[in-house]
Amino acid sequence: MNQYQLIKLAKRVGLYALIAVVMVYAIFPFYYAVITSLKPSSELFRVDFWLSSLDFGNYVQIFTQKSFVRAIFNSIIISLSVVLIALLLGITASYALGRVRFRGRTTVMLVILGVSMFPQVAVLSGLFEVIRSLNLYNNPGGLILSYTIFTLPFTVWVLTTFMRQLPMELEEAAIMDGATPWVTITKVFLPLMWPAMATTGLLAFIAAWNEFLFALTFTLTDDQRTVPVAIALISGGSQHELPWGPIMAASVTVTVPLVMLVMIFQKRIVSGLTAGAVKG
Repeated sequence: MNQYQLIKLAKRVGLYALIAVVMVYAIFPFYYAVITSLKPSSELFRVDFWLSSLDFGNYVQIFTQKSFVRAIFNSIIISLSVVLIALLLGITASYALGRVRFRGRTTVMLVILGVSMFPQVAVLSGLFEVIRSLNLYNNPGGLILSYTIFTLPFTVWVLTTFMRQLPMELEEAAIMDGATPWVTITKVFLPLMWPAMATTGLLAFIAAWNEFLFALTFTLTDDQRTVPVAIALISGGSQHELPWGPIMAASVTVTVPLVMLVMIFQKRIVSGLTAGAVKG
């Protein structure tokens, strides 16, 4: 084996080693959460990387709590509502910004991108006053409004980038056939934008599903809280007990659906994020 082959082999081994390190770093916390959730309370503080037995008592405990089940339902309704509203507004805004030429279009795009860079805590007090004035405090509408504000800029940016790459001939043919802008969007462009819409919709869903700060601030009662807040408020039998088993079981329960969604839409996510990177 010559020197060139040795260098090539060393690079390949180094690459696989780096991939293995990244996978262990990313997957091990979730794996340990799974095995912790399947341990009985008497074994939680014993460090063990393999399961000797299965105990679903922690899952039974969290699903017998009506507040946690209600929190899952709230998170599903709020997250799906945010996705629908963000995609509806995003697809129409992307048509205006990507296909209609007007003065200040670049400035509008930069402003939209700049809005997404504000940290949540910076606008928390002002948004709280807005939600309270709209009588949306401790109401799913308040969370839907606040989540949409923060997911819409990214949605508009990605969909606009994708919209600009669609052939102009499609729009010209639709106009010649007498199609209105709404018909052009829904009948011509929409079927071609599923990769970008799957990407933005899934990312908006994950952002709304995992959001904690707004959900904690804008909700007050158990029947209106979402999953992250419900997990944070899981308590033990006394003030000195931290129920790691139920917390891990709840975390696994709400994480597995997201992992499955990402695996199902993996190809569409990649194609949607790379939209506009290469012009053909």
